[in-house]
Amino acid sequence: MNKSEVLELLKSVTYPGFSRDIVSFGMVDDIIIEGNTVTVRLKIATTQEDKKTAIVNDVKSTLEAAGVFKHIRVELLPDTSTAQASRLDVKSTSAIQGNVKHVIAIASGKGGVGKSTVAANIAAVLKERNYRTGLLDLDIYGPSLPIILGLNERPKITAEKKLLPLERYGMKVMSFGFISGNETPVIWRGPMVARMTEQFFADVEWGDLDYLVLDLPPGTGDVQLTLTQKIQISGAIIVTTPQDIALADVRKGADMFRKVNAPVLGVVENMSGFQVEGEILAPEGRLPYPLSIRFEKNDPVPVDETGRFIVHFELFKRGGGARESERLGVPLLGEIPISQEIVESTDAGMPIVLKNPESSISAVYRGIVNTIEENL
Repeated sequence: MNKSEVLELLKSVTYPGFSRDIVSFGMVDDIIIEGNTVTVRLKIATTQEDKKTAIVNDVKSTLEAAGVFKHIRVELLPDTSTAQASRLDVKSTSAIQGNVKHVIAIASGKGGVGKSTVAANIAAVLKERNYRTGLLDLDIYGPSLPIILGLNERPKITAEKKLLPLERYGMKVMSFGFISGNETPVIWRGPMVARMTEQFFADVEWGDLDYLVLDLPPGTGDVQLTLTQKIQISGAIIVTTPQDIALADVRKGADMFRKVNAPVLGVVENMSGFQVEGEILAPEGRLPYPLSIRFEKNDPVPVDETGRFIVHFELFKRGGGARESERLGVPLLGEIPISQEIVESTDAGMPIVLKNPESSISAVYRGIVNTIEENL
């Protein structure tokens, strides 16, 4: 058995009171294998000795059950991470209510990049492929999903005081906007936001899901910290626009997920230019083919046999998402242009992949989901 195989075994050891394992928390500092002896070095960020003892015993019993090593040693190294220690010394009382296989976080470094639209369309494609899908809007200050999905209802409450998600397009959906109403401003301090985030995990009956898509608020604040404390994320997708000011914040968001050992699946560049689709009408219904047209300062645009064409105008600088994905060492999942179709579908309360499944933009979203499936 090698180090990577031992690490896989240790992923079954959860931190006391949490649903996350010690590997995802970054507590396994090193694994040393010498013949039939294995030494696991741990950095456990807690001041509570009973938790340290419980983890050491769980590590030993897990490795003993494998029946590979004759001698198993666990060494505790000093960990000066007081910020994480303060979080881990508080017992976690919440986990997702239900059986959820994969949790996908859709994040952004700054607001206004179209993250909620991306989250809704990714969830819609997953449901289209017959996955049991949930969509959770965690943007407490500015919930967008009620508008994007055309929902204006209050969730029902069970006899056990649990919230039942609303159903829309075959997906289970929950948003703070369903509770507060989109017209009411939220004027809360950080601890109240963190508490509400915990309730969305502990007090919502999600049932059995293949995917739960999380629409996070922008930045790296209380919601993100609570999220990484309470549950283990299968992967994160970072949404950005091409400008440098947006890309600078992307780096912070991506680095945050990596520090908490949540894999970054890739980058989506939204508002990637302006796309116009049109049609040339010939007097006799026929066009000379092959045919192309040219717009000022643009390359020639091909026209198909039916007269349809798509022209792309660069509104901002190009290639920012590609450069950032290369820096992070993750794929550029897709470039989504500004389009009148997206505006119309959003105003209609229906994701574009459902309103116009044959559009070129819908194809981009399906390509993003292809990568999610391949990685997970």
